[in-house]
Amino acid sequence: MTYALELKGLRKNFGKTEIIRGVDLAVEAGERVGIIGPNGAGKSTLFNLISGRLAPSSGEVLLHGQRIDGKKPFEVNRLGLSRSFQITNIFPKLSVFENLRCGVLWSLGYRYTFLRFLSNLDDANERAELLVRQVGLEKKRDVQAVNLTYAEQRALEIGITIAGGAQVILLDEPTAGMSKTETAHFIALIKQVTVGKTLLTVEHDMGVVFGLADKIAVVVYGEIIAFDTPAAVRANSRVQEAYLGSAVADAQGGGH
Repeated sequence: MTYALELKGLRKNFGKTEIIRGVDLAVEAGERVGIIGPNGAGKSTLFNLISGRLAPSSGEVLLHGQRIDGKKPFEVNRLGLSRSFQITNIFPKLSVFENLRCGVLWSLGYRYTFLRFLSNLDDANERAELLVRQVGLEKKRDVQAVNLTYAEQRALEIGITIAGGAQVILLDEPTAGMSKTETAHFIALIKQVTVGKTLLTVEHDMGVVFGLADKIAVVVYGEIIAFDTPAAVRANSRVQEAYLGSAVADAQGGGH
C-alpha cells in the first residue's frame, strides 16, 4: 500500500543528543492526524524533518511513495506537501488577495516569468478569488495583511498553505493564541479547506486535537508511543502516564 506520508526508522541527532529516535508512522490519504506530546518531545523537529527544513540522521520520509528526505523545503512543496508555522508567515504589505495570488502562481506554471502583468493572469486571479472566499476574508480582500486581526492573519496563512494545491498539509499549532470562539471558528475552517486532503497538525489544545483528528500520534522523548483513534488514545494507560493525564479528562468532559 502506498501511503500519503510515511516515516520509516526516522532519527535525528544534534551532536550526541538524539532528538528523534526511530519514528515509524504511516498516514493514509485523506486522514487527519493530530501530533501531541509534552514540550521538548520532538514534535517540531519531526515537522522540520518531514518538510525538509532538517535532514534526518537516518531513516526515510516518503510522500506518496517517493522519498523526500534530504530534499530542500521548496522541492518538497513542489511535490505536494505544504506547511504552516507557529509564527504567522505572510507578506504584511500585500493585500489579502495579493498574498493568496502569490501562493498560486507556481502551481499554475508561472515560475519566474513575471513579464506579463499579474492582473492579466486570469487563472491565478480566479483561484485567488476562490481562496479569499474559502478562508472567509471577502470583506478584507483589499486590506493589507498587516492590518488584519491575529485570527484573520492565521486564516490568511491557511489560505496561502493550501494555495498551491498540495495534497498533504502540515499545520504547526494553528490555533495558538486564539480565544475559544476564534478557535471553534478556525477548527471549522480547517475542516472545510482540507476536505479530501491529508492533514497533520501539532497542537497543545487537547480539545482541538480530539475534535479535529481521525487519529492521534503521541510523541514522547522522540518516539511515538501510540498512534490510534482519539477514543483509543484516551483509554491508553501508557499515554495517560506519559503525558495526557487530566488533559484527557478535560477533553472527555467537552472541552473542545
